[in-house]
Amino acid sequence: MSMLNVRTDEAMEKAIAALTESGRTRSEAVRYALLHTYRDELIKQAQADAERLANDPDDRAEMLAIQRYLGLVE
Repeated sequence: MSMLNVRTDEAMEKAIAALTESGRTRSEAVRYALLHTYRDELIKQAQADAERLANDPDDRAEMLAIQRYLGLVE
């Protein structure tokens, strides 16, 4: 496992303090925050992709063709 050094400011220290109140270590709090932020970014990208697909008839047709090929729809 690699190590990462991060400079914190007052806002970061406040956030870390809030995330460690439940007993997490500082390292666990930072990992938690990074993974949740990454998950949120992936969800935002998936939502944007879904909106794009919903609004483009060519993409919808391709998506349906792929679902049919995979046996997900008839």
